[in-house]
Amino acid sequence: MSRLSSVLTTVVVTTACVCTAAPPAAASEPVASRGVAVPAFYTPPSDLPSANGALIRHEPLRLGLRLPGLDGRPLPGTATRLMYTSTDSTGERVAVTGAYIEPSADWRGGGPRPLVVVGSGTMGQGDQCAPSLALERPLSLSGESLSVGYDNLAVYRLLATGAAVVVTDYVGLGATDRLHTYVNRVDQGHAMLDAARAARSVPGASVTADSRVGMYGYSQGGGASASAAELQRTYAPEVNLAGTYSGAPPADLTEVMKGVDGSALAAALGWAINGFAQAEPGLRDVVDAHVNATGRTALEEISTTCVGDGIFRYGFTRSTKWTASGKSIAEVMAGEPRARAVLDKQRLGTLRPAGPVRLATGVQDDIVPHAQARQLAVDWCRKGADVTYKAVALPNLGDKILTNHLVPLITDQGEAVSWLTDRLAGRPATSDCRSVPVQR
Repeated sequence: MSRLSSVLTTVVVTTACVCTAAPPAAASEPVASRGVAVPAFYTPPSDLPSANGALIRHEPLRLGLRLPGLDGRPLPGTATRLMYTSTDSTGERVAVTGAYIEPSADWRGGGPRPLVVVGSGTMGQGDQCAPSLALERPLSLSGESLSVGYDNLAVYRLLATGAAVVVTDYVGLGATDRLHTYVNRVDQGHAMLDAARAARSVPGASVTADSRVGMYGYSQGGGASASAAELQRTYAPEVNLAGTYSGAPPADLTEVMKGVDGSALAAALGWAINGFAQAEPGLRDVVDAHVNATGRTALEEISTTCVGDGIFRYGFTRSTKWTASGKSIAEVMAGEPRARAVLDKQRLGTLRPAGPVRLATGVQDDIVPHAQARQLAVDWCRKGADVTYKAVALPNLGDKILTNHLVPLITDQGEAVSWLTDRLAGRPATSDCRSVPVQR
């Protein structure tokens, strides 16, 4: 029985994503998700430390892609699996998993070795999809699940600069006691900032409280890094945030839902609904009232999928098939004040980010629409932020098939890493805010 199914035994038959998950298995037992064993490490203890960013447990992590170094140190570095504390959007203390990598490369930028917190792009909602597991198994293929660690390339490029890297699995992705709260602004921002705190406690880590910290993410990760920059002043002011890269951020979920619906990544709509219905009773009620039997079945299945199987099973599905009225999920949300209130709380751009930020967005992106990402840059500039804006100009590479969204991830990555490395070295950024209003 899935975690979500066990929830439904305590609730009137509703959506596939309601409320808290079943109690975790004993710490000595692995958990199976779609036929993939999730190590017992990922089952949180019943009692958590009270501080945010406290290290709960750690163990060595064997990187799936590694080389022996000439000096005896492994390349690109030595990895440690982590579990640490954070606070979610409801104020509850939660356990978050991830991985810290101590690089073999020397840092040559001056000052103590810096740290980059990486928020991965969309990996799915099943625990087997966790980015820390993808570092260990870059390609995980079973009869029921397909996970690809596509952000590992960015992690390795950052390590090559001599910066240490900590990767967060976000709230509920990996940790087996709850569903992953996909694109939840507060959960993601807190998980990023608390990963920076936890990294300093890893045995053998060379980063310190004085280390400059960078936030890095694309797509879901771009939203997470943007949120971390917005929340740093109030949630983690001691984190020495030197710069943030936010690529293709889903800043306005109302617009992003329209881009995702009917696309190759249609399953992402289900991941978002599942996560918000778990955290927001008001949205749960809306989903209960409007989702039909087909939708409930889809949401149940989607709750354990990774991005690969999500595409294969639900690619190009339209959400009109999931609602009793035949309206799209976006239309349903627009007609319900409780749902609109939930989405309004997720809006990025209402707070000024700390430190310089670099925001990149593909002008042809039709999955995480370009216009709403560009608007985030405009909103930040109006609040007096230091914004470097990059509109990635490429031809239309195919409507709704992910290419317009994914290609800028690769083409802009070198510039993104270089820009962030400069911030970690203490070099000042140059804001584009004067020219943003006339840029694409």
